[in-house]
Amino acid sequence: MITRFLNTLEQKMGRHYIPDLMKYLCLGMLGVFVLDYLPFGISASSLLYFNRSLILQGQVWRLFTFVFLPPDSSILFILFSLYFYYMLGTMLENRWGSRRFNLYYLIGVLGSILGGFVTGYATNYYLNMSLFLAIAVLYGEMQLNLFMVLPIKMKYLAWVDAALLIYSFLFGSWPSRIALLLSLAPFFLFFGRNAYLAARHDWWKLRNWWNNRKR
Repeated sequence: MITRFLNTLEQKMGRHYIPDLMKYLCLGMLGVFVLDYLPFGISASSLLYFNRSLILQGQVWRLFTFVFLPPDSSILFILFSLYFYYMLGTMLENRWGSRRFNLYYLIGVLGSILGGFVTGYATNYYLNMSLFLAIAVLYGEMQLNLFMVLPIKMKYLAWVDAALLIYSFLFGSWPSRIALLLSLAPFFLFFGRNAYLAARHDWWKLRNWWNNRKR
């Protein structure tokens, strides 16, 4: 039923989508990061972040410009972060096509906006991290070289990501919890059942391995 609903939404988009969406998002984040370091006396991020009060006062661009806020990181790490986001988005777009990937990201943006109006807080961090969870469901057995040296399967990295998100939910404030859940709305819609089945399968494999090890 959910799949049929998503297919209907995708068809209604028609030609209203942006090819290479993640490329433009990452370039935008890089541009904001650079502008924040220029001596203008005010950071670009301060003009773009989601602020419910300012939006209601007429600064409506903040409804969407928060998606261009770069991750909080050092100058060296920002390039790695943006490359990682770009790689994940491109993999999903190549798998689904541009229109379906646009739908996935748009649902996440709308969920973030809804969470922002409920709590006053919205971020693109959880939405971008949901791309990693989506890739892990689709390409769980794919192997990456962590730190260019250590080979590890994508699904195991996803477990770490999921643990961090669960930790953020359990120990964060209620505004951050609501923002997290609504930002992950596209992942739950697209992969909720598959993610549950994959997690249960891995859990039973781990449990059987542990029980055999104790014998």
